[in-house]
Amino acid sequence: MNLVGALIALAALLAVTVALGVFLNWRQSRPQRHVAHEIVEPHRLGADGLGEVATLLQFSTEMCARCPGVHRTLAAIADGHEGVRHLDVDLTHRPDIAKHFHVLQTPTTLVLDRDGIVQTRFGGTPSRDVLELELNRLIAEDANV
Repeated sequence: MNLVGALIALAALLAVTVALGVFLNWRQSRPQRHVAHEIVEPHRLGADGLGEVATLLQFSTEMCARCPGVHRTLAAIADGHEGVRHLDVDLTHRPDIAKHFHVLQTPTTLVLDRDGIVQTRFGGTPSRDVLELELNRLIAEDANV
């Protein structure tokens, strides 16, 4: 193979790698609504209960740099909505919970309905606007019941 062919192959490989990285980063911060609708039991997480309308369940670790900022955002959102609770579960010493909920990165945020059923999942740092939309959807569904 000549030098020009090698450089073209290297440039193509680099372009594919960058495109894949951009796509995966874009996909992480988007809400996933097609999740297994498991019922979360709060006592398993060390909590005394869930929110009356919804719960923002955050999975963090001690070494996570983005987790404190996400914690502040989720706490502020929960404080701004009646019946919404924010729970932050530290997975540093709880690999059983990380494995059960398939948490591969922190922060990971689950939006639970009033019954503890997972409605939406966010990997990475969720957008405040998208979280607000998800909560408003749950609140509207709760009002229609």
